[in-house]
Amino acid sequence: MPEQHKNPLHGKTLQMILEYLVEKFGWEELDRRIRINCFAVNPSIKSSLTFLRKTPWARKKVEDLYIETIGTTG
Repeated sequence: MPEQHKNPLHGKTLQMILEYLVEKFGWEELDRRIRINCFAVNPSIKSSLTFLRKTPWARKKVEDLYIETIGTTG
């Protein structure tokens, strides 16, 4: 299992990832970067988590943005 240490998502919950991105970018910028309604219409962590947990393609976009973001900020 040594590969897990190289995985930037290891040990991170979807909620942790989403909270980080909202703090870093805000809902408006998140909506601009990832066009999904839960970021545009009455956004909240709870409603976004519900959608992302049921929608694999959207979750992947959020995870990819997180990886890209932490890769550029250290």
